[in-house]
Amino acid sequence: MDTVADALTRIKNGYFSHKEEVVLPYSKLVLAISKVLEKEGYLIGSKQRKGDNGHLQILVSLKYEDKKPAVSDLKRISKPGLRVYKGKDSLPSVLNGLGVAIISTPKGVMSDKQARKEGVGGEVLAYVW
Repeated sequence: MDTVADALTRIKNGYFSHKEEVVLPYSKLVLAISKVLEKEGYLIGSKQRKGDNGHLQILVSLKYEDKKPAVSDLKRISKPGLRVYKGKDSLPSVLNGLGVAIISTPKGVMSDKQARKEGVGGEVLAYVW
């Protein structure tokens, strides 16, 4: 099962059903992605907590601007069946800079803007706009 696609789908569905918070299953990669989304201004916050059954979870607070979701869409790019890698010179730009590409690099998970600034490439995980 693709945990990243599951987390992105839960966030997207949470926005479309106007929820304030969404609970995601815990993984280090999903936590890193939620921190990038928080840093880029698409989420209010994300924190890890223990669930009712004792398993770790990630609690994500969704952000709305004038009752409209901060995220209009999310798209998973690199899938388990087909990984997508880009070098530092060919990093994607989402909607001419209006959106964000989430990149998994050797220096950690970061946005495409930060990856360009640091001069690293990596696996393109998702587009957010």
